Amino acid sequence: MQVKKLTDLDVRGKKVFIRADLNVPQDDAGNITEDTRIRASLPSIQYCLDNGAAVMVTSHLGRPTEGTVGPDDTLAPVAVRLGQLLHRPVRLVSDWVEGGFEVKPGEVVLLENCRCNKGEKKDNEELAKKMAALCDVYVNDAFGTAHRAEATTHGIARFAPVACAGILMGAEIDALGKALQSPQRPLVAIVGGSKVSSKLTILKSLAHKVDQLIVGGGIANTFLLASGKRIGESLAEPELVKEAQAIMDMMKARGAEVPLPVDVVVADEVSALARANRIPVEEVGAHDRILDVGPKTAAKLSEIIANAGTIVWNGPVGVFELPQFAGGTKMMASAIAHSEAFSIAGGGDTLAAIAKFHIAEDVGYISTGGGAFLEFLEGKTLPAIAALEARVKD
Repeated sequence: MQVKKLTDLDVRGKKVFIRADLNVPQDDAGNITEDTRIRASLPSIQYCLDNGAAVMVTSHLGRPTEGTVGPDDTLAPVAVRLGQLLHRPVRLVSDWVEGGFEVKPGEVVLLENCRCNKGEKKDNEELAKKMAALCDVYVNDAFGTAHRAEATTHGIARFAPVACAGILMGAEIDALGKALQSPQRPLVAIVGGSKVSSKLTILKSLAHKVDQLIVGGGIANTFLLASGKRIGESLAEPELVKEAQAIMDMMKARGAEVPLPVDVVVADEVSALARANRIPVEEVGAHDRILDVGPKTAAKLSEIIANAGTIVWNGPVGVFELPQFAGGTKMMASAIAHSEAFSIAGGGDTLAAIAKFHIAEDVGYISTGGGAFLEFLEGKTLPAIAALEARVKD
C-alpha cells in the first residue's frame, strides 16, 4: 500500500486539515472516561504545529443526526482534553464547512463533529469539495474509520490539493502490510470469538495465507463439531460445520493446519461461581460447556506461537473475563509477549485481554481500528486508504 506520508511533506505555512478519530467514551455528565484515541492523534497534530502549519482537526463523535448538533454530539469536551494534552488552548469552531474562520500558523482549532454535516455519511461530493477548499494538505489519521467511504475520510481526499496519511494511519498501514502482505514465515493467525458466522470471511481469507490458523471460543467449538467431536451444550453453530470443514480442508491442501484442542476446561454454566473441570476433549459430557482450552492445548498453541515469524491476533480462546476460564488466553498472551515474531493485535476483546495480562509493551503493534482491522483481515479494500493510494503520485 503506497501512500504519501505526512512526515515526508513540508507543511510550513500551509493550512492542514486532519481527520482524526477522537470518538471517545463519555459518562452521563459528558466527562471523557478514556482518552486513548485523543492521545493516539497527538503525534500528527504536534508534527504540524512544530513545523509551522495552521492546523484544523475534525472527528466524528457518537451517532448524531445530520444537520443538527445536540448536547451529546459536540466535541467541546474533546477540545478541552486536547488542549490539556497539547498544553495550549484549542478553539472549537462550529458551522465550519463554508469557511469564515481564521487559523494562524502554529495554531490548532477543532472543527465541530463532522458527522453533524449533511452529506457526510453518504460521501457527498459537494460537501467534500467545500472541505477540500479549506486546506492545502489533507491528512487522514483515522484508521478506525478507514473502512467507511465518508466525506471526511474519502471524498475530501479526492479533491484536496495534497492528500496523505497521518503518523498513526501510516503506522497502521505499515504494520498491516508487514503482517499480511510480506510476512516472515511461519505466519500464525489467532481468531477467537463466539461465532463463526461473524468471522467466516476472515477465516476463509486467512486460510489462503497463513501457515497455522488457531481458532478459539465458540468458533473452535464449531470446528470441533466438524472434526466429529462432542461438545455438549457448548456455544457453537452446527449449521456452519460444512464451512468449518471446508476451511480445514483448504488449509490441509496447502500443507497448513488448524490445530484443534486436545483438552478443554468445562463447566455447567458461565458464571463467576462455576466449577471448572479440565478434561480430554473426548470426554466432554452431554451437559458440559467448553469455556477454555486445557493446559495441554495451551502448551501446544504456545509452542506454535514461539516458532512463528509473524502473529496476527484477533480474539481470545476462552471466557478470559472469569479467572477459572482465563488460563488458555493468559498462556497464549504470554507466548505472544515472549515471541521473537512480529505481532499485530486488534479487536475489542483482544485489547481487553492485552490490558488484563499487561502485555501491551510486548505486542509488536496494537491496531486502533476494530471494524477496519477486521475488514483488512478479510482482504477487503479500505476506501479511505484506497483514496490516499490514488493520490500518491500527485
